[in-house]
Amino acid sequence: MKELPNLKDLTDEAKEALIVKLWEELQKLQKQLEKKPKKTSKNSSLPPAKGFKTEINNPEETEGKRAGSIGRDGGGRHLSENPDQTIKATVKSCTECGKEISESIQVLLERYDKIDIPPIKPIVTRIERYGCKCERCGQEQIAAVPVGLEVGSPFGDRIAALVTTMRYSHGISYGRMQQMLSEVFGLEISEGGIANLLTRVKGQLESEVTGILQALKTSRLVCSDETSARVNGKNQWEWVFQNEQVCFHIIRPSRGADVIAEVMAEHQPEVWVSDLFSAQKTNPATEWQVCLAHQLRDCQYGIDAGDQIFSGRMKKLLLRALVLRRRWSDLADSTRYQYRCRLYRDLDNILALLPTQEDGLRLQKRYRELRENLFLFLDDHTIPPTNNSSEQALRWSVIFRKVTNGFRSNWGRDLFAAVRSIVNTGKRQGFSAFESILIALNPLKSLFAIG
Repeated sequence: MKELPNLKDLTDEAKEALIVKLWEELQKLQKQLEKKPKKTSKNSSLPPAKGFKTEINNPEETEGKRAGSIGRDGGGRHLSENPDQTIKATVKSCTECGKEISESIQVLLERYDKIDIPPIKPIVTRIERYGCKCERCGQEQIAAVPVGLEVGSPFGDRIAALVTTMRYSHGISYGRMQQMLSEVFGLEISEGGIANLLTRVKGQLESEVTGILQALKTSRLVCSDETSARVNGKNQWEWVFQNEQVCFHIIRPSRGADVIAEVMAEHQPEVWVSDLFSAQKTNPATEWQVCLAHQLRDCQYGIDAGDQIFSGRMKKLLLRALVLRRRWSDLADSTRYQYRCRLYRDLDNILALLPTQEDGLRLQKRYRELRENLFLFLDDHTIPPTNNSSEQALRWSVIFRKVTNGFRSNWGRDLFAAVRSIVNTGKRQGFSAFESILIALNPLKSLFAIG
């Protein structure tokens, strides 16, 4: 119906039919308004890859150069400070008349580097071990070999660290790795040899992983999160327990509190940082800081769902607390106290509101129960306000799961968890993935001793 008909010209039956039709249209509109908003990465824990992509209203905005990118204005690399060789291209003679030109009158017009890699060859050390019988007593004598050159796998720790890094930090398959090792590094090794090498690596890493776990069990602060993992075609869960010093990964079939009990044993941290997952609520810590990043997204969902009383005010309060955290070190103790008191007063005022929308009511009930778990980070600057560091520690695990579709055995599952524990712990000590694995493979070194 584009135009309202003249009601004076309608019969009573036509008016009744019009009223019924308008009523039906009104009911449809009300149902559309009551429909739940779509969950995205901005109002829930849904990852960005599963949410909707931002629409481009003006395609011309995507055209042109991006400042600072390689090959564009502001990009490029710096010249090497110590080049291996320098080639001077000087003018020998005039191309017009043939007169010789002295080098002294020439000026430098441009300077640039040309970089390449020489052919890589593995270093092969052959061990010749001798023995004999003592001429005096007849006892058999066998020469000792240097440490690290004992009988066993022919591949050294640097090759083992390289293979482990390529597999578990870059997601490269055995077949592609075999091809790369042959073509780039001149190293012939079969897929079976790669598997045997990783078996050796797993045993070598056990002591370092045990050290990481023991360090975790002495920590006063633990941040934790979990994500799904595929093992033997079934869903399991990869857990991470970490702080600024250590990071421990473990994959188990359970997503329950029994995993936390297995890892922490009898240790009771002072502070636990996590989301609101039920198992995380049973943490053994004395105090619990709720991840505010999750709460901001939940408040945004409440706003999108139509709550005009509670969700928006709560989100602004949480954002204000995060801004205070960034300024905390610049404030005097008395000023901090005043800000903290005001923050809690405002929180109590917001919790006393009377929302009518169901999502606002749900959030209000949640935060009444979590009042003492929202702003612990303002009392102790060592406590992070979010659990983003745990999510970052699990980010590569999610990518690896999508690239490889998971693990075929518990052995591969446990090796992956051990490597991620070492790599992420080494990252906290300032080491790259390759450096961390290489250190862990050396029985005489430790990430903690070096860090």
